[in-house]
Amino acid sequence: MSDDAFALDLERLLALLPRYAGEGPRYTSYPTAPVWSDAYGADEFRADLGHGDVDASDGLSLYAHVPFCESLCHFCACNKQITTDHGRAGPYLDAIEREVAAVRDAVRVPRRATQLHWGGGTPTWLSPDEVRRLFHVLVDAFPLAPDAEVSIEVDPRVTTQAHVEALAECGFNRISMGVQDFDPKVQQAVHRIQPADQTARLVEWSRAAGFESVNFDLIYGLPYQRVESFTRTLDTLFAIGPDRIALYSYAHVTWVAKQQRGFERKDLPDAATKLAIMLTAIRSFLAQGYVFIGLDHFARPEDELATALANRTLRRNFMGHTTQAGVDLLGFGPSAISELRASYAQNVRDPAGWQKAVEERGVATMRGHRLSADDRARRWVITRILCHGEVRASEFQETFGRGFRDAFARELAELERPAEDGLVEIAAD
Repeated sequence: MSDDAFALDLERLLALLPRYAGEGPRYTSYPTAPVWSDAYGADEFRADLGHGDVDASDGLSLYAHVPFCESLCHFCACNKQITTDHGRAGPYLDAIEREVAAVRDAVRVPRRATQLHWGGGTPTWLSPDEVRRLFHVLVDAFPLAPDAEVSIEVDPRVTTQAHVEALAECGFNRISMGVQDFDPKVQQAVHRIQPADQTARLVEWSRAAGFESVNFDLIYGLPYQRVESFTRTLDTLFAIGPDRIALYSYAHVTWVAKQQRGFERKDLPDAATKLAIMLTAIRSFLAQGYVFIGLDHFARPEDELATALANRTLRRNFMGHTTQAGVDLLGFGPSAISELRASYAQNVRDPAGWQKAVEERGVATMRGHRLSADDRARRWVITRILCHGEVRASEFQETFGRGFRDAFARELAELERPAEDGLVEIAAD
């Protein structure tokens, strides 16, 4: 894309933006978590875990949430607790061991894990030996399949070479690093001072330890970001050379993350600047040979996500884009979400409350949702849009046994204006 074409594209999008500006859900699930019911609790979760309509060959995805961080990043709306008291690791690990055992007892058919992921918080807030303990708690209950994807989110500021060696010893093969932005002024504003050489050093350790994939997370829309400064961040990123990149839009949700109230509105880029930053990043990633995955991910052409995109097997769950189609997800730790084929279940968010619930009941489910037939159909459509940018009516007919145009006549009518604006294409299928 030439600079002139890019300028025209930005101008056109800015003209269209007011028509479509408004609040909307972030579809990490359908229905979304805020509308789930607290009538769904531990008993319902156990019953759904015990369903016998699975085979021992069906894989599982496992997620562990480590809620602790040593310092507060002011942009972050994740579920975390800020503490330097590492004595809290022992009780956390005791509780998650009890939770894993309770879930394992409730699962009727023994199955192997084809995917394991840790998030947070900061999983490497745990010491290397504690990392080993948590890993074995999970895989002793749900053994890993030989070709399992084993991934972790880390903070380069607290992740040591001993951490990397422990992770590699356990069998982790993907590592994702929070970067957000390399610009010092932006880093100071969001309270995350992370020099580029610190991140590059962790990449070197990871590659030397044999990690198959090194991934970076970036955020656009942070205080003081401008196209020029973010371009410098991209230049630094390309010099380091991650395998995957996640490009997230900053969400200003002060009712969730009170520390964001320190961001003055004048410090945040306006809508035009934020859009320009996003388009600049996308153009840069494509020019560097990355493949655009879904709405916010980029991967090397040889990456399995790019392959899954090409052959239309790409899927998305609470851990992000995945090749694990139709695999149940079991979540452990405070706020963790389990996604079964017919239901969702979420744990108590507060670590102390989660620990107390696990001690009393074995599991800490605070709310959930059982999917109706309409839920499943809409989830399928949303997932296809998130992953592939299109919905094929023939695939819907084959999956659900009814016509797409009849099932979604109202929604198709609402797409007429976006189609006129050139944002949507409606074809025969």
